[in-house]
Amino acid sequence: MSVETTEAPAADAAARSRGSSFYASMRVLPRPRREAMFEIYSFCRAVDDIADDGGPRAPRLAALADWRRGLGDLYTRKPPPAHLQRLAAAITTFDLRQEDFLAVIEGMEMDARADIRAPDLATLDLYCDRVASAVGRLAVRVFDVPECEGRGLAHHLGRAFQLTNILRDLDEDATIGRLYLPLEALAAAGIDSTSPQVVLAHPSLPRACAPILDLAADHFREARKIMARCPRRSIRAPRIMADVYQAIHDRLRRSGFAPPRRRIRVPRHTVILAVLRHAVF
Repeated sequence: MSVETTEAPAADAAARSRGSSFYASMRVLPRPRREAMFEIYSFCRAVDDIADDGGPRAPRLAALADWRRGLGDLYTRKPPPAHLQRLAAAITTFDLRQEDFLAVIEGMEMDARADIRAPDLATLDLYCDRVASAVGRLAVRVFDVPECEGRGLAHHLGRAFQLTNILRDLDEDATIGRLYLPLEALAAAGIDSTSPQVVLAHPSLPRACAPILDLAADHFREARKIMARCPRRSIRAPRIMADVYQAIHDRLRRSGFAPPRRRIRVPRHTVILAVLRHAVF
């Protein structure tokens, strides 16, 4: 997949986000900010689709390299090709940093180079920073979160979201040979295998998941402390996102991780209440 075939116009970018947990939060933004977020989301989806493609690794890495070169061209201020014009406009309008886009690509390259299985905690944290907190660093500039708070908010909320995703998607990731639970958590639970299927069938799986739940909860708490210090208008969208992901996190804790596991979904009324709470009142 090349950069020329994955970027979408604004309507398509919005459509790509519609099934995501973030769609409702993006809809509450003023139009210029909303469209910029749709473009960021479309970029993230495009490179994520490349990383998750089940094909040979070399073409996937080449496609990610295409994105890297395409982004590099945008930052040289050359006239952008038609399929990147809206992303280029968002970059210029909100002073989005190239290093954050590149960090997202580097995270996808981690997945494309090899199936991640039981990384150590430092590697997991690096992965979360690249695939989630880097997106947050782009987003807080669009949201207009104060510079002094934005990086910390992206750090904590990105990690809270990604760790929650990892726990929610254990079975889905295992089908493509991936296991993001850290080696230290497996060892502490007495699990000596890194095979996704073996780990997911192990009776001590809930013990291995518990510290990751707790770590995500810590990041949620720190993110909420930061948002409490920010102007309300700048954190409407992240607060909606946080409420939705907190609901997923809480349901994971209540349901546990013993089989049979069902994918956690947030009821529509939870999303509506979050929007009403943070975007209306």
